[in-house]
Formats: sequence, structure tokens, C-alpha cells
Amino acid sequence: MSVPKYLVAIFGGAVSGSEAAYQLAERGIPSVVFDQNALPYGKIEDGLPKWHAKLRDKEERRINEKLSHPLVTFVPKTRLGTDIQFEELIEMGFSAVLLAIGAWKDRPLPIDGIQDYLGKGLVYQNPFIYWYNHKHEPGFDVNAYKIEDGVAIVGGGLASLDVAKVLMFELVETALKDRGHDVDMFALDRSIAKVLDEKGLTLEDLGIKGCTLFYRRRIKDMPLSPGTPRTEEEIAKAEMVREKILNNYQKKYLFNVMPNHVPVDKIVEGKRLVGLVFQETEVVDGRVKSIEGSEKEVRFPYVISSIGSLPDRIPGIPACGNTYEICDDLFCRLSCYSNVFALGNAVTGRGNIKESMDHGREIAQNVIEGYLSEADGDPNPEARERIALAVKKLESEIKEHKVSRAQFDKISKWVKSFQQKSGYENNYMAWIEQHMPERLEDMLGSTH
Repeated sequence: MSVPKYLVAIFGGAVSGSEAAYQLAERGIPSVVFDQNALPYGKIEDGLPKWHAKLRDKEERRINEKLSHPLVTFVPKTRLGTDIQFEELIEMGFSAVLLAIGAWKDRPLPIDGIQDYLGKGLVYQNPFIYWYNHKHEPGFDVNAYKIEDGVAIVGGGLASLDVAKVLMFELVETALKDRGHDVDMFALDRSIAKVLDEKGLTLEDLGIKGCTLFYRRRIKDMPLSPGTPRTEEEIAKAEMVREKILNNYQKKYLFNVMPNHVPVDKIVEGKRLVGLVFQETEVVDGRVKSIEGSEKEVRFPYVISSIGSLPDRIPGIPACGNTYEICDDLFCRLSCYSNVFALGNAVTGRGNIKESMDHGREIAQNVIEGYLSEADGDPNPEARERIALAVKKLESEIKEHKVSRAQFDKISKWVKSFQQKSGYENNYMAWIEQHMPERLEDMLGSTH
């Protein structure tokens, strides 16, 4: 049996990790893809709201096709920094290590002492959307988050609009059910306003005031459209598109928006966060400037912070602030390591489509935040091409680190031990079918 000259470890099997594995396989380079979950879909499964069922299924089929390649070995339920220590990984002698682990940790709301109220008036977007995506599944804790009217959201990107939609869907669906109207999430996703209009009802009739999204800049500054406008004409067009997008969202989903407001302090009663102090802002020469004396108290049942995601800090991986420290921009090579490379949000520390696409190495967030409709085509062809280009550039780097037969045998035995620990028997599609969760659309008997 011939032994491959090269072997690459990839951490993260979602869109970017699977694309990297596929690009390597097309060049005859085998890889081992480790994923922290049973399923390799990352935020496609856990962060893309479940009303995007068609888009989710399409992207997951793409991932399956790539990870089923004969030159790709899959290892589920194996987390870097927990099950595998970074130093141990380096010692194994892979030709290269690619970190495509994305950004799962919420950026902290920047108010002193606010973290003390996590779960006591403070909620973060990532676990909230994860809960919403899975709460319909048998055995899942449906009561982990109580949906209440008048919740505040701090954010401004598409992810924060998803939070607003979830809150409004849940409020309206419950209120309609109380009146004898059985309306599911998929109908509300098309338009809450139309559903209510068809029934001759308004939010006021239902006793709902709705959630409110607070954004520190102007509506036309919201990161809601892809691309990087540079000329005055491009900037003006982008601003118009952003305003139109938000206007459409508000018309359909009936939530409230307060632009030019930034949280500066907390309001606490007993041991619970019950509100925030907001300050009005203005944008001067592209910078946000707080207006002195404009402070106002806003009280709420709880606040959901949706101001971005960060990569997990993993012992042994050099970091610079909130992101991994790299020593060259061309390959995103980690400082102190010749053959370890970071992809996407682990480097940029941002979760929006523009930053991810400009960076050119990670497309998971492009799928999550880059949708405005469920188009039939590929939602991010540019980014896929950029991953292919990045892997092509890395090919010569990888080939500088050959693996010997002894190294290959050692790695193979090591990889097999993690597969056995997770119960994975090296049949990718059988594993996927065994671990797929129950879908809401199937439970509803829906064609959505």
C-alpha cells in the first residue's frame, strides 16, 4: 500500500473547511477533517435560522458531496483545545494544519460588569439562535428562553434582524393561536404583516408592541449589503440599498428600530439587569460621536446582544486581541508556525459578509449573513472561487512538508482512536443519516 506524501489536518467541516478539503482532494492531497459536532455543518445548521430550510439543505448537500470524497477522512465530535490539544496536534507531523473553526463566541457587550447578568437579563445572539433552531426537536429544552414582548436588541447587522424576526414570529404565532388561528413560522416568514392583514388584525389588536433594535449608527450605515463601495456613487447606492432592505424587513416583520443609539450603562434591580442607558449619537466623518447630555433609560424584560462573533481562544494558538495572530497576509500563517494557517473569521474577527469575502478564505458567514432571499443559484460563488485560489496558493507550502511512512502510520492510528471514541465507523453518509435532527417542516407536513 502506497503512502501519501502529504496529509493535511482541517479543523471545521462546514462550508470553508469542506471546500478546502475538496480543493486539496482535487489536487491529490488527502486531508483529515475534524469537527466539534456530530454533524459538520457548523452555523449552516446551528446559526442559519431554520426558516431558510431550502438554503440550509442545499448547502448541507454541498458539504456532504465534498466530505464524501475518497481522499477526505472525517472525524466527528472532536474539538481542538478540548479533545485535542494544539501542541499535540503540531507534534503529529501533518503537512499542514488549516483552522476553519469560524466564530462561535459572541463579542461581549461593552459595558462594565454586564457579564455578571448573563442569563439574568442579558442574552447573546449565538446561543439564542441555536436554541430557536433546535427547540422543536424532541427532548430539547423548549423553555430555555422565554419569549417576551418589548425585548431590546443591540446590533445592526443581518444577524440582529434574524433575532428580531424570531421574537416577532414567536409573539405573533402565540397570540394568533390564542385566538384560534394556527399559523406556522413559514407563513410568518413570508410576511407577518400580510398574515395579520388577511385576518383583519393588527399588532395592537393582539396586544403586541414588538421588540426594538438599537443601532449605534444611521440606518444607511447598517452592514446589510455585500460589497465594498469606494466611490461616492457606489457609497450612495449602497446606502440606498441598506435603507431599502431595512424598510422591507420592518414592513414585513413589524419590529421597531432606533438608530443612532449606543448603550453606555446598565440598569440593575436586585440581581437582575432590567434596562440600559442609551446615548444618542451622530456620525461625523465616518466616525460615531456620542452626544453629551442625551442619555435616556430604556427598560425591557431582557436584552439580546448581537454585535458580532469571535473565534474561541485555544491554548497554544497565538492571538492578537480577539483574533489569531498571523505573520503574513498572503497565507494567513500563524505566528511561530511554518505550516499552520487560519481561515476567515479566526483572522478577521468579524462575522459579516463584506469582511469575510474581502478576506477571501472563509465563506461560512457569507452563507449565514449573505442571504437576502433563497436564490436558486449559488449564494456565494465569489467566495468559493477565493477558497480555491487560497488552497492553490497553499499547495506549494503544503508540499514542503512531506510525511514519512512512520508519520503516516502514527497519524492514522491517532485519527482512528478519535473516530472510535465518537462511534464513527468511517461511513460518512451512514453517519449523517443517523445523526440528522428532525426538521420542523417535516413535523408540520410542510413543503417549505
